[in-house]
Amino acid sequence: MTHSPYVFDATAENFPALVLENSDKGPVLVNYWSPRAGPCLMLMPRLVRLATEFGGRFLLVMLNTDELGRLAREHGVSSLPTVKLFRHGNVVDTLHGAESETVLREFISKHLARESDGKYASALQAWQRGDLDQAVIQAAEAALAAPDDPRLAIDLVKLLMLQQRYAQADELMKSLPQEVRQHPEIRDLSVHIGFIRTAGDAPPVATLEHAIADDPDDLEARYRLCAIKMTQDDYTAAMEQLLAIVRRDHGFRDQAGRNGLLAIFNLLGEDDERVRRYRALLEQALH
Repeated sequence: MTHSPYVFDATAENFPALVLENSDKGPVLVNYWSPRAGPCLMLMPRLVRLATEFGGRFLLVMLNTDELGRLAREHGVSSLPTVKLFRHGNVVDTLHGAESETVLREFISKHLARESDGKYASALQAWQRGDLDQAVIQAAEAALAAPDDPRLAIDLVKLLMLQQRYAQADELMKSLPQEVRQHPEIRDLSVHIGFIRTAGDAPPVATLEHAIADDPDDLEARYRLCAIKMTQDDYTAAMEQLLAIVRRDHGFRDQAGRNGLLAIFNLLGEDDERVRRYRALLEQALH
């Protein structure tokens, strides 16, 4: 059978080297098939096209179960076609049936090394040796290479926060894809950076308290006071101001009251009595 340069036929003799040993170098996809099964004949050209398209980033091995039935059974294959992905000598993923190229491409892609992986590893190494500037550079390159991966963005934001580069962290989060910005940890980091930046520009506490006393509906003063209290780890006072904001205007600063409370809840944890109390009060205020 003629295949692309990245496709091979399995035998009982070559399987250990072809599949198991090669899987230490990269992903090896084994297609368990039979010439007597129609779906197998539909799946095979799709896999060959993808092997060619990916240009050797994974190895495709065809295992004819009519010839190697015992080996297929040892691998737990009970229906055809079955595709198993080997990595470091073990099966790490399995797909059953004659799936479309779209499904197959997604199945394969999630196991392929990405450019961002190397940059992310470099960022971690730089951070471990105390080179925060280089860590930020490498993490930024990794995030750009994989804009849909929230892990990279989260770690980059944390590195920027360690360097007190809050404006850059804020801009980074605003530039992320919408679905990544909705990640709970990204939302919480955004809230915390907002508190830090607001507290840095806020007038003294006494001035804000006087402003609120004169006008309880001065939500900007309440938000600034909350921000200062957050930087002082006075979470109860911060939550009190956020709750007052929610009660007066749910939509203030793009729901800053609600989002701020949720971020503090996540920070303190559900076992904290203050969280249980203010979560109930938030629900009352919203409904």
